[in-house]
Amino acid sequence: MALSVIILAAGKGTRMKSALPKVLHPLANRPLVEHVYDTAKKLGAEEIVIVYGHGGEQVKAKCYHFDSKWVEQKEQLGTGHAVQHGLDAVNLDNDVLILYGDVPLTSTDSLNLLLEDFENKIALMSVKLDEPTGYGRIIRDKHDKVIGIVEQKDASDEQKQINEVNTGILAANGKTLKTLLDRIDNKNAQGEYYLTDIFALAAADDIDIITSHPSAAWEVEGVNNRLQLATLERIHQRNIAEQLMTDGVALADPARIDVRGSVDISNDVFIDVNVILEGEVKIGTGTTIGPNVVIINSTIGENVTIKANCVIENAVIDNNVDVGPFARLRPDTHLHENSRVGNFVEIKKSEIGRGSKVNHLSYIGDTEMGADVNIGAGTITCNYDGANKHKTIIKDEVFVGSDTQLVAPVTIGKGVTIAAGATITKDVMSNNLVISRVPQREISGWQRPKKK
Repeated sequence: MALSVIILAAGKGTRMKSALPKVLHPLANRPLVEHVYDTAKKLGAEEIVIVYGHGGEQVKAKCYHFDSKWVEQKEQLGTGHAVQHGLDAVNLDNDVLILYGDVPLTSTDSLNLLLEDFENKIALMSVKLDEPTGYGRIIRDKHDKVIGIVEQKDASDEQKQINEVNTGILAANGKTLKTLLDRIDNKNAQGEYYLTDIFALAAADDIDIITSHPSAAWEVEGVNNRLQLATLERIHQRNIAEQLMTDGVALADPARIDVRGSVDISNDVFIDVNVILEGEVKIGTGTTIGPNVVIINSTIGENVTIKANCVIENAVIDNNVDVGPFARLRPDTHLHENSRVGNFVEIKKSEIGRGSKVNHLSYIGDTEMGADVNIGAGTITCNYDGANKHKTIIKDEVFVGSDTQLVAPVTIGKGVTIAAGATITKDVMSNNLVISRVPQREISGWQRPKKK
């Protein structure tokens, strides 16, 4: 049967102490609710409904790319009330899975286990905790059948000793769920419509309630404050690090890498400490990433060496390239095979040709550089006139001396040598030597000014 998913994302999140709606707080640089939405998509959901409330316009604006229906819960009157709103927007002939926008790490494996076989039943995900305080307790009869759930504030002292608790994640046929929800009330300590009240009703109607458990308790942990958010962040990053190492990636310290996106890293890659990989990142075999490196939406080839403290964003680096330390590659940079980019070099929207070198203290922007070019220390391509960007073209085998300014638009022909200290404002023909200097003068008897 087709699956509909309702994601509850209406809570204010007061304990976050933030103007940002709770479900928009980032885990691995993505909103909490986006993790849940992605999980629903991986399950093959036919439709996804998000029930929103507090900060709803912010949530919708941030998640504009979701292929989902949006339902507003204007008053937050409990989880049962929220699900009732969600059911108004789904196909009730479908099976319906209830997820939570602040529970980001539930695995598809655990959810598929929950959804395995629950025809004419209600499937409930429960978990056993050493410290169950605050959670709704699973009540079973002498035959071990679930007959209800009691919330912490409504539980007796005996019931509070139960360590099997409700995660809130459940699945049922849409029509069954609606029939049960239409019968709940708010006669409880909170004055709310509890979703959990449907289980006692289901048991009374002889509807079987089957349970499954997640592979780990953290899969069903929610975020109520920043401490819990930080805890789940570290769990998430640990899981990624363990998978990378299983796949043959060497990590200097698995606790000191952050992956904030989707990565494709080949075996025999070494990644040093405090590396951040953000967005879509691909790294080829044999590559070494030094400490404190940030790589964003970039493709790194094989046998590349990226030294410490480099920032690489929206760039392509081919095989056998050396970068850094302290280099910055800005968007639309392409380093071709066997090229070299050294310390304190910034490159933007430029092609650095095969075997070319930009080793020291230089800025290369809006440049098309050929093969086997050598750029001396302190070279600048002056690409911006205050209003527009202009291009510099440097042909193969050019040697540029230190402290040179190339004022774009300008083309430097093949094999040109530019002497140190030059300012180039005109195109240069191939194989020529260019010298652009004020003649050196010495003034004898010069008296340096003194402070009065």
